[in-house]
Amino acid sequence: MAASLPPNVHVSTHPCLRAKLSQLRSSSTNAANAKRLVHEISTILSCEALACGLSAEPVGTDISPLDYEFTVEGITPANISLVPILRSGLSMVDAVQSLLPSPITVHHLGMYRDKSTLQAVEYYNNLPPYRSEDDTGGMDLAIVVDPIIATGSTVCAAIDTLKDWGVPRIICLAVLVSEAGVRRAADLWPEGVEIWVAGMDAETDERGMIKPGLGDIGDRLYMTIGK
Repeated sequence: MAASLPPNVHVSTHPCLRAKLSQLRSSSTNAANAKRLVHEISTILSCEALACGLSAEPVGTDISPLDYEFTVEGITPANISLVPILRSGLSMVDAVQSLLPSPITVHHLGMYRDKSTLQAVEYYNNLPPYRSEDDTGGMDLAIVVDPIIATGSTVCAAIDTLKDWGVPRIICLAVLVSEAGVRRAADLWPEGVEIWVAGMDAETDERGMIKPGLGDIGDRLYMTIGK
């Protein structure tokens, strides 16, 4: 593990998560099992990230089946949106949603990495019209999900888009990152972004793929390898 990562980068040490990541890396893991493993890894990672990124507060009272009054707690911030980066980010959506006590909005960002420049190109954005800080319908926290941060271009583009839109805080969740890529993302907006990852590899190859990595996770999930 690299020393002196930025303070807003958190690499999980959960033993079950790390074992599942090893299973996901294997070329023998088929699409169905890859989907299952991404979901399970995302669930563990989300538990760790949201335990630090959210807090509970009293929101009222209710009555138990034995007719005792108890304090009802909710989470804060209340205005949260989930932002999967298409297409592979969709594989992490259910895991995050299953942890939250209430449904939240999902805003999709479609991006692909240009093969020649390795830069992100946005082709889809369904963020709502910008809301002012005084509008309580605004977004207090965006949870960005994308399984891979390799060069960092895609997640940096997503952070820039959300920051420009007016989001005050971002939590990024990723299954696997390269050290350089995650450093680049962390340094882009250190006061506004927290990055939680299941694993980190040292470098990328000439194609911008993480070494040893786990391949193109989108192609593995959707069985489009060689397309």
